[in-house]
Parts: sequence; structure tokens; C-alpha cells
Amino acid sequence: MEKPRVFANPINKKIDNVQELFQSNKDRGVNPVDVNKKINEIFASRNHVYKSKVKITLKDRVIDTDIVGKTNINLLTLDGSLIRITDIVDIERI
Repeated sequence: MEKPRVFANPINKKIDNVQELFQSNKDRGVNPVDVNKKINEIFASRNHVYKSKVKITLKDRVIDTDIVGKTNINLLTLDGSLIRITDIVDIERI
């Protein structure tokens, strides 16, 4: 049985696909995906029944509060305030 022939197109140009520019944002801290993952782990924890005491590091301050719920864009606290998830740099359970 004869194998089929394959045409290989010749490359007659210079290939230059090297990346010359790299940008990094080190002051950002924790990745937003990691923040969402941490929030979901807090709510999925066995210790979370109604509320969880957490320390939230925002862009401009640190808050110690009790969180009771979550929407797509906010965390709900026990005292009725809303904390935007996009403003959170880090979150940890106390």
C-alpha cells in the first residue's frame, strides 16, 4: 500500500515571532481569580454556617467584619454594608 504524498509549502520569508515587550503589574497583589476562589472556599467551608469572621484587605484599607452572603459583584456583611469584590486585594478567615 502506497502512502499519500503531502505537499510542504516552502517558507521564503524571515519568521520573526519573538516577543520584545513584556508588561507586569506587581502592585496588584492577589489575582482576582484567586480572590474569588478564596471567597468561595470560605462559603464552602464546614465552619461557615451563617456568617464568617474575615479580614479583608482593600485597595486603601483593611476591614475586620462578618460576611454573610455574596452576589456576583458584592460581599454582604452582617451590618448591612456591601463590599465590592473588585476592590478586594486579599481576604482571609480569622
